[in-house]
Amino acid sequence: MSLKESLKPIFNKLPAVASPEGHVHFKNKLMWTLGILVLYFVLANVPLFGLSPDSIDLFESYRAFFAGASGSLMLLGIGPIVTASIVLQLLVGADVIKLDMSNPEDQAFFQGAQKALVFVMIVLEALPQIIGGFVMPDETIAAALGVGVGAITLILFLQICIGGVLILFMDEVVSKWGIGSGVGLFIVAGVSQQIVTGLFSWVSDSTGLPAGFFPKWIYIIQNVGADYLFTGDGIMFMLIRGGILALLSTIVIFLLVVYVESTRIEIPLAHSAVRGARGKFPVKLIYASVLPMILVRALQANLQLIGLLLSSRGITILGEFQGSTPINGLMYYLAPINSPYDWIPSLVRESFTSLGAVAPATWQIALHVLVDAVFLIGGGIIFALFWIETTGMGAKPTAKKIFNSGMQIPGFRRNIGSIEKVMIRYIPKVTVIGGAFIGLLTLVASLMGTLGGAGGTGLLLAVSIVYRLYEDIASEQMMEMHPMVRSFFGQ
Repeated sequence: MSLKESLKPIFNKLPAVASPEGHVHFKNKLMWTLGILVLYFVLANVPLFGLSPDSIDLFESYRAFFAGASGSLMLLGIGPIVTASIVLQLLVGADVIKLDMSNPEDQAFFQGAQKALVFVMIVLEALPQIIGGFVMPDETIAAALGVGVGAITLILFLQICIGGVLILFMDEVVSKWGIGSGVGLFIVAGVSQQIVTGLFSWVSDSTGLPAGFFPKWIYIIQNVGADYLFTGDGIMFMLIRGGILALLSTIVIFLLVVYVESTRIEIPLAHSAVRGARGKFPVKLIYASVLPMILVRALQANLQLIGLLLSSRGITILGEFQGSTPINGLMYYLAPINSPYDWIPSLVRESFTSLGAVAPATWQIALHVLVDAVFLIGGGIIFALFWIETTGMGAKPTAKKIFNSGMQIPGFRRNIGSIEKVMIRYIPKVTVIGGAFIGLLTLVASLMGTLGGAGGTGLLLAVSIVYRLYEDIASEQMMEMHPMVRSFFGQ
């Protein structure tokens, strides 16, 4: 018996959300989606019992696209799901695990393996934070309860794991009973919350100014003289600390993503049995969506986690850390760019001085930006190609879907091979171009910064996911109005 056959029964016994037996009405899908969204916000505001205020958030700079909440049950966010997906995609892409993703049985095996791996990753991402002393138990609570610190540590570990499992099943509920995906929904929720905070919060940030754009400018108008604002330093102050650059970046990225999402190549289709029935198959410029960007950033986050754990044990071969920020070595170059404070030399020096660390030289800052650009653009291409193959969006599975729906490409024989040849002309090329473009767009957004510290990746993901959610809702409404359309989607 092969390893795959021996693992199948195990995967089949894993707990799972029951699939709907028939078509789920649009209103019910909407209710499930909104219900899970409310539950996510509730859980993100449930603090971990027994957590010390001295704890360090390892993934603070990745919160926007990990959809987690520091110090809450949602501490891990979608990290385990994304990490499991990275590992499997790399193994399948390198043919270490041989799977034909156009085969339904292999697709089911992939999904089962991914779920099993998510459970493993929940433990593997929670344990280092506990053992490394980053998630710390509160000794006062332990003393008040009359138990040892070890007992509180165990309770913290169990809470983090429970939160990770809840995220997994909430994602599954949305995928099966709701609209879109839970992962995308949670990212949008987290990023939207950060942007709203970045617009309206009166709480002071590290510079002493209100964090929100509008309160910040009310404060600046009342307390900063116009003679300073229109000097060289004053213009830099308005652009960076005043948040003008972040606001412009947010607006430009929003408009660009909406425009790019609507850019597509449309392949004409005709129904083989119904004369005059025609349609189009759209191949979007961002064909693989922007979700592969999560995989790129998650890969960086996991590399940073390894470096941070080694550094906490006194092994500084990969670099040293101040809190969760790398200050030198390989880890500094592999850290993501999040704002102008990571690449404008004067601002970098200011940030490092506040950390009590030696600032990098200008050439080191330039190399840091170059490495991040290679990660985003190169990683965007690689993970976009892996993504379409493992999600059934490749040329062969798409050709099969079109053929099974009764459609064909005018001027070609009606068989899967002919349709596949046409799809091969477009899908791989568009996927590579789209992956590179979205990586470049993420880099530009990260360099300029965004409102609320959502980061270029987080903002890009949120806008794209919302746009696609809008399209999914429109598609659901179409299927409610025209049940025959469901046949094309295999329902």
